[in-house]
Amino acid sequence: MDGTELENDWASWRPSYSPWLIAFSVMLATFMEVLDTSVANVSLPHIAGSLSATPEEATWVLTSYLVSNAIILPATGWFASLFGRKRFLLICIGIFTLASALCGMASSLGMIIIARILQGVGGGALQPIAQAVLLESFPPARRGAAMAIYGLGVVTAPIIGPTLGGWITDNYSWRWIFYINLPVGALAVVMATLFIEDPPYVGARRAAKIDYIGFGLMAIGLGALQIVLDKGQQEDWFESAWIVWLSVLCVLALVAFVIRELRTSDPIVDLRIFANRNFAVGTALITSVGIVLFGTVALLPLFLQTLLGYPAVESGLTVSPRGFGSVVSMIIVGRLIGRIDGRWLIAFGFATLAYSTYVFAGLNLEIASSNVMWPNVVSGFAMGFIFVPLTTLSISTLPNEQIGNATGVYNLMRNIGGSIGIALVTTMLARGAQGHQAIMVAHLTPYDAAYREKLKQLTSAFAAHGDPATATQLAHGAIYGTLLKQASLMAYIDNFRLLTLLCLLCIPLTLLFRRFRAMRRLDGVH
Repeated sequence: MDGTELENDWASWRPSYSPWLIAFSVMLATFMEVLDTSVANVSLPHIAGSLSATPEEATWVLTSYLVSNAIILPATGWFASLFGRKRFLLICIGIFTLASALCGMASSLGMIIIARILQGVGGGALQPIAQAVLLESFPPARRGAAMAIYGLGVVTAPIIGPTLGGWITDNYSWRWIFYINLPVGALAVVMATLFIEDPPYVGARRAAKIDYIGFGLMAIGLGALQIVLDKGQQEDWFESAWIVWLSVLCVLALVAFVIRELRTSDPIVDLRIFANRNFAVGTALITSVGIVLFGTVALLPLFLQTLLGYPAVESGLTVSPRGFGSVVSMIIVGRLIGRIDGRWLIAFGFATLAYSTYVFAGLNLEIASSNVMWPNVVSGFAMGFIFVPLTTLSISTLPNEQIGNATGVYNLMRNIGGSIGIALVTTMLARGAQGHQAIMVAHLTPYDAAYREKLKQLTSAFAAHGDPATATQLAHGAIYGTLLKQASLMAYIDNFRLLTLLCLLCIPLTLLFRRFRAMRRLDGVH
């Protein structure tokens, strides 16, 4: 659609309340939900200990949420048209809030996993509904500002989540990371009831036939995919028989799902929106953003805690300045959309993100916390220049009645990108450290002059301050400990270099976008 058609499409229905009031209403619940995807990470050891579970079993607290969340996300538009979007939003907030209370009251691992599944079901629809409501409530020329508001929530929440979760767990109890959702959820229900309304074109399909087969195939495929990505490294990937079978099931189910949705007259997820070039390119790029964002968020706390010895809360505080950079850039970009070609903004964002990840590739074991904070600020700043124009260009060329369906798919691909990013970096980290260790250990030999000299120095030092009989053994242990740290450091560097390369590869893809030429001309519409 061109700019004039989009303006007319928006003018055919306008919300009764201020778009900014509507934005606060939908983002309240969305921020709460996105925060919950990461807030429980640092509390897993406490949850495991409290519920008499092993650390490996406790990871299902995260996996169960991600699986149910992934299943609901792409079907959000269909459910909204079936039940009415406002009613569906209120139901989802209610389920999420109730499930949060059940999580906090859990007395066993099974109970909290079931509660987390319910949380994922309720929370899965909140992101795409919020995005759709924002895009429809603001005029086309102001959709950049709408996506800046949305971006503030979905980009900063995963960053501050681990820090907040660690602080609450250390000072109160892990149960309060779920209980804090109750007042927020109650306020979100009141706000949504008062200020959210359904456009006339939402609900036109309420009498449509339910595609049970399509939904079943989607649930099996996405559920299997999420479990494989989340448990793959823990189970040594395809060395595990059940990972192999689950991967086969995932491929077969998703292929059958695509065929089914393209052939049925009333699909759960309308995949024909990928015929829109901007949406197809944008979906590919947002998947890459998910890989880099969640990959970096997973790597840095691990680096700070395992190699530099930072406590969980301090490592979170070191990483959290990324949120400050995101806030600043999204405020700026919200004003630049419509004045500068969005493709150039996205390209600048990816170039800046590549620079920040390349700086991380220069980490060492002697750095101060400020050496991590500043690249994080730059990385957050880059995310604003990517996220806002990318979302605007990807979805703003679609007609309003397709936005609900598109936002579900778009958010699903960002989340899948995040799961791929975490799986990729954790696998490369473990296997890269082993590879570097195998290469470096070849130098720990009596024939290496540097090794002999270091061993002699350490042996003398241990002998002077302890038992001479064990000095040589302690010296060997110290050298091997240093080797393990250096091998791990090299693996971290490899990961950051890979993420840098991915950012650089995304830059030329921005040229595939069809320019939204009407933005400048429509900038005066309010």
